[in-house]
Amino acid sequence: MRRVLSRVIIAGLFAAVASADGQGGRGQPLTVSSPSGALTVTIGLGEQLSWSVALRGQVVVEPSRLALTLSTGEVLGARPTVKSTRTRAVDEILRPVVRVKRAEVRDRFNERRIDFRGDYALVVRAYDDGVAYRWATARSGELTIAAEEATLRFTDDHLVYFPEETSFQSHQERQYKQVKISEIGTRFSGLPAMVVLPGGMKAVLTEADLFDYPGMDLTGSADGRTLRGLFPAYPKAVQLRRDRDELVTERETFIARTRGTREFPWRVLVLAERDETLLETDIVYRLASESKLTDTSWIRPGLVAWDWWNANNVYGVPFRAGVNTETYKHYIDFAAEHGIPYIILDEGWYPLGDLLKTVPAIDMPVIAAHAKAKNVGLVMWVIWKTLDLQMQPALDQFAAWGVKGIKVDFMQREDQWMVNFYERVAQEAAKRRLLVDFHGSYKPTGLYRTYPHVVTSEGVLGLEQSKWSDLASPGNAVTFPFMRMLAGPVDYTPGAMINSTKTDFKPVFNRPGSQGTRCHQLAMYVVYESPLQMLADSPSNYRKEPESLAFLAKVPTVWDETRVLQAKVGEVIVTARRSGSTWYVGGLTNWSAREVPLDLSFLGAGSFSLELFRDGPNADRAGVDYVREVRDISAADRLTLHLASGGGFAARITPR
Repeated sequence: MRRVLSRVIIAGLFAAVASADGQGGRGQPLTVSSPSGALTVTIGLGEQLSWSVALRGQVVVEPSRLALTLSTGEVLGARPTVKSTRTRAVDEILRPVVRVKRAEVRDRFNERRIDFRGDYALVVRAYDDGVAYRWATARSGELTIAAEEATLRFTDDHLVYFPEETSFQSHQERQYKQVKISEIGTRFSGLPAMVVLPGGMKAVLTEADLFDYPGMDLTGSADGRTLRGLFPAYPKAVQLRRDRDELVTERETFIARTRGTREFPWRVLVLAERDETLLETDIVYRLASESKLTDTSWIRPGLVAWDWWNANNVYGVPFRAGVNTETYKHYIDFAAEHGIPYIILDEGWYPLGDLLKTVPAIDMPVIAAHAKAKNVGLVMWVIWKTLDLQMQPALDQFAAWGVKGIKVDFMQREDQWMVNFYERVAQEAAKRRLLVDFHGSYKPTGLYRTYPHVVTSEGVLGLEQSKWSDLASPGNAVTFPFMRMLAGPVDYTPGAMINSTKTDFKPVFNRPGSQGTRCHQLAMYVVYESPLQMLADSPSNYRKEPESLAFLAKVPTVWDETRVLQAKVGEVIVTARRSGSTWYVGGLTNWSAREVPLDLSFLGAGSFSLELFRDGPNADRAGVDYVREVRDISAADRLTLHLASGGGFAARITPR
């Protein structure tokens, strides 16, 4: 069911015929500008189709080649001849089923569709916060795509935030290396990636509406100024190692075999003159296909008590903790006591390779009955390959147990076959009213709009890394949101109650903690977007920290309004979010301590009560040190908060 509309304005819809001019090129360039007029895309119609982008009259992307090469050798985009072109202007309000950033999303853009001889088209959109294009074909039967040429030639050798990969077999959990375009060469990265333009402007590259086609990565070019899309070829032969690692041992000579009449994924370029824009945009959602579900009343986001990160280290209890019935009953009791709607049963509950059985220590009927009695939903972790082999009976069994969601893990690929697996899981889960968390996944591309029960996904260097490395640092915490979170909800899995300074931190697999302060962890629940948000630590550790737990248990996982108050890539983020009449504000810093001004004018009229968690005076020496304050405030107040090294703050503001 389409969720739009209190206001719909569609204007300027028309068609015009264009033909080749026969003078040197094959036609005059065509343009489309954003509603404000700031962004302009120009489509070049010479010997080879190209696109270029300008902001306020200054070229950002120079003419860059676009093409689809078919297995027959035909190149769509070579010597293009325009049959017709249509433009439209759209301004409408979308109401997401799952309110990731806001209850209302304004979808405002200008679009030009150019139809060419040869039964193909290019569709170009210009928004005020970015531009996008996609191919469309209208052919009978099937098409085999041998290659896609998707290029961006920049005006200079710019700096790139480059999440480098070494293989197409990847969880896409990478640090953002800072390299020049000229240094990339044949190296490649996943998406989103960010280019730093003159004057501090940022350009983030990603894709949207990915179906029945491989995901796009990014590589360099010999000229040192051009970035090119890179696509994994279709798997021809695979080899299963363990239950989860299916390696592609041989690939086909094509990237996709698909239906002849279709629209292809959007190639997206977000352009931001302010870093805050990268956290505010929901352009991937806007570009995604509308929801395919007719009934979404059962989709209920919320917090999840998670077992795996803390290694089931429950203590002070009269039973032996571990992957067993008593431990999960304890998790259920903990969740029910604090109003947490879900718990997860992660790795260990089933004998690997068979989702239709449980290990001897697990009695699922008893666990399921206890969860139902306590009104706590169960989320079941599964290896993707085992789910693929046992899809129907396994999901039927979950439904019979009353399970509310699945966490699908270790896909590690984004070739066409795997992209289609994601949609198949979404379809089958929807039939049984199961939420889906794609872990071990590629970046989101808008599946969360088309199938709104796909509520979150990983594809991020998250807190789990702290079990074995120091990569999940405060610097990472204020870097990835500007790129990875731009694409969609992020299963970062925050919530550590053991918090260490930079010098004190050591990875411990079975009793993990975090880098940075306690308030740094609390703030993540406001700054990071995940409608299914994990509470990573042990119930026992949370019970020892009742003030922190009381705050976290109340934080919503979906929002009516989002305002980014301050942001600088790699340095600081301050975000305010509203749920109903209550505001939450969260701030994160890197390893640099700083003073952060907090302007409360967004509150509007009235008086409010502020509950504030801020770094304590010794937080730079003991990360667990914090101060909790409660005071009356109004929109006229201006606060200055000290964030310790690796620090943060979190606030809850309610009307009085």
